[in-house]
Amino acid sequence: MSLTLVLDIGKTHAKLLLIDSSGEVVARQCHANASEQANGYMALGVAALTQWLLTSIPLLPRRADISDISITTHGAAFCVLNDDGLVLPPMDYEWDGYGEFRSQFQQRASVFDETGSPALPLGLNAGLQLAWLKHVKPQDWSSVRHVLPYAQYWAWWFCAHMASEVSSLGCHTHLWSPHEHSHSSWAWSEGLDVLTPAVQPAWSDLGQLRPELVACLGLPHHTQVKVGAHDSNACLARYLHTMPGATVVSTGTWVVIMATHGQPVALDPHRDELLNVSVEGQCIPTGRFMGGREYALLSGDADVVLADIGHLLQVLKEGWRATPSFCDAGGPFAMQTGKVWRDEQVVALNDVPSTLRPALAALYAAETTVHIIRHLSGDQLTPVILEGPLSYNEAYVAAVAALLERYAVWRSTDELEGTARGAWMLAQWTQRQSFQTGLSLVQPNASVQHCLAAYHEPNAAFTHPRIPPAARTRQSA
Repeated sequence: MSLTLVLDIGKTHAKLLLIDSSGEVVARQCHANASEQANGYMALGVAALTQWLLTSIPLLPRRADISDISITTHGAAFCVLNDDGLVLPPMDYEWDGYGEFRSQFQQRASVFDETGSPALPLGLNAGLQLAWLKHVKPQDWSSVRHVLPYAQYWAWWFCAHMASEVSSLGCHTHLWSPHEHSHSSWAWSEGLDVLTPAVQPAWSDLGQLRPELVACLGLPHHTQVKVGAHDSNACLARYLHTMPGATVVSTGTWVVIMATHGQPVALDPHRDELLNVSVEGQCIPTGRFMGGREYALLSGDADVVLADIGHLLQVLKEGWRATPSFCDAGGPFAMQTGKVWRDEQVVALNDVPSTLRPALAALYAAETTVHIIRHLSGDQLTPVILEGPLSYNEAYVAAVAALLERYAVWRSTDELEGTARGAWMLAQWTQRQSFQTGLSLVQPNASVQHCLAAYHEPNAAFTHPRIPPAARTRQSA
């Protein structure tokens, strides 16, 4: 039975997963990512990640059975190379040292109608990163011959061949025009189009493993390296054919909500709404917020098992709530400052009993998720699929299902994260008709629904992220 080696690089962790042809996980390794100061900016820890791969892959079982390597990585990361390798390490998108250069860049590149990329904070527009490197490091930039999205950099590292891929180019970069299926006019004007290798499908065979890696990793020489994809779009890929038209909620460091219903959506770039590009090239209306990071901040060190229905009901009955936003990284409420409330009084986060903080964090994440879903779905009562770590969070799932009472809400029951499962599926893409989705329909909890109905009466004391029940009834009438 052949095996696929999946490399899933998120912002906080990287994972190696060995998966057999039936989809079962054979082995798993995990690595905590850390950025480093380099060349005058904060850079992704490529050297440490490289060393981890060199030491961890040889420890995997059944390496002789590995036939494919499939890679998925977070977005807002690009690598600049000459013919020998990295010229400069890739920038960490959470670094914010662009100063006045940011406004100059946005005046030239921020054409939302063309790119579907809003002007995002920090370094979340990868085009800004590349433009800044070109401007500030002209001597280094003069030796750049190739620009690769992060997933395709690691594919090159494994096999020495280069490609670009649409889901990576089209994730809020300013480099791609989703409607035209080509580079943006700004990318053309900057000469970035000629530095970017030809686009290939995420599931394509890019090349066989480098000979030197065959020896040191103990992998078969015929192991094929796939082109790879952006992580949220890898998660989306598993549902493009098994549940077309669904709204997919991919959770992790970011909560990314992607609507595949195919209807026009009036996107607001000031609310972190954008166009993603699926692995098959479709324009996907998307909304996002840094929900995983905000959940961790709100829940503190309390055990995630406390995010259950019992504690959620206690949060609701005692009048606790949180309003956005707790991360300076975009989202629909980026201009608001996060607050914690009890009834109509602002309180300190530390005033919330530690046993209630995970349920409060789950409720906050659910409300913001639902707010985005309602806008993206419009009049379409699309199926909603919850993926990733929050899909196992009982309080989050119950709150989403209660708030979306007229929608069919599904939860992934797959033991494997959606991004990694999507990467595995891309390695088997020509057999996708046999894919199993591993979903469970969520039955709304009547007690949670009842408490939320009373809890969400309009309150003029603060702006809340959800449409009040009365307004929602009018809209759906």
